[in-house]
Amino acid sequence: MRFYGTEIIRIGTAVVGGVEQPVAVHNDEAHSLGLPAGITLIDAIASGSLSVAGVSPAPLPDSRLVAPVRPGKVVAIGLNYLDHIRETGLERPKQPLVFAKFTTSVIGPDEPIEIDRRLTRRVDWEVELAVIIGRRMRRVPVHEALDHVFGYTVGNDISARDLQFGDGQWTRGKSLDTFCPLGPAIVPADAIPDPQALRLFTRVNGETVQDSSTSEMIFGVAELLAFCSDAFTLEPGDVVMTGTPWGCGEFMDPKRGLNDGDVVEAEVEGIGILRNPVVDVPADPILVER
Repeated sequence: MRFYGTEIIRIGTAVVGGVEQPVAVHNDEAHSLGLPAGITLIDAIASGSLSVAGVSPAPLPDSRLVAPVRPGKVVAIGLNYLDHIRETGLERPKQPLVFAKFTTSVIGPDEPIEIDRRLTRRVDWEVELAVIIGRRMRRVPVHEALDHVFGYTVGNDISARDLQFGDGQWTRGKSLDTFCPLGPAIVPADAIPDPQALRLFTRVNGETVQDSSTSEMIFGVAELLAFCSDAFTLEPGDVVMTGTPWGCGEFMDPKRGLNDGDVVEAEVEGIGILRNPVVDVPADPILVER
C-alpha cells in the first residue's frame, strides 16, 4: 500500500469526533480510508476490504491515534532473543515460551503507562515486533505462516518484574492495565520483505537502553505463528508479540525501572516510534484500608 505512489501507507485507528475509526497514517497524521461508518479495523482486515483507493490526501481534523487494533487476544513470547538469553543467564528454550497478556492492558501511542506502586515497584520495558494476524490460522505450516500476516507494528511488553517472578507465572505481572502499548500504526506485511532483518530500540528519557535486531530471534516470526496455530486458532486482528532483546532494566547492574515522569520510546525500524509517558497513579484508599 503506497501513498500516491511514493510513501508506504500505514494503517491504524484514530478517534475522530469522539468515535474510533480505521485510518491511513502518513507522517503520524490520520487520513480517511473512506470506509463505511461503524466498521472496525479488525472488520476491515477480516473482510479484506482495505484499499488505498479511498485514502484522502488531507489529514482528518481533530483526530488522535490510538491503539491500531483492539485484539481478540494478545499472544506473547518469552526468552526469544539470543542476546536476551545471554544477559539473563537463563537456559535457551527448546520451543517457544508462550504466555498471554490480557487485552485490557492495550493502550496506544502517547497514552500513559500507569503504575500502581501498591502492586509493583519494579516496572520494566521490552520493545517487541508485534505481528497483526490477517487471516484465520489453524495448524498452518511454517512455509505458509507469513501469508497469514496482515502487518507489523511496535509493541512494548511492559512488565512488573516483582509480580512476574514472585507469582510463579507471568500473566498478572504482564497484564496490568496499560502494560501493552501498541502502535503508532501498522505497516502492511508486503512492505516488510524480511521480518528477521529489523533493528529495534528502546529509549528512556532519550537514553538508548535497547539496541538490537530481529535477526537475534531464536524462533522467527514464521516459526512462532506455526507453533501457536498448531495449539490454538489465531484470528484476524490478533496480536502476537515476538519477544524482546537485551537491555531490560531488570538485568542491569544496578537494576533499573520506569519511574513517574519518564518517557519511554520503543522503535522498530521501518515501522515507527511508539512513545508513552509513565505516571504513578494514586492507590485506591478503599483497597489500601483492606
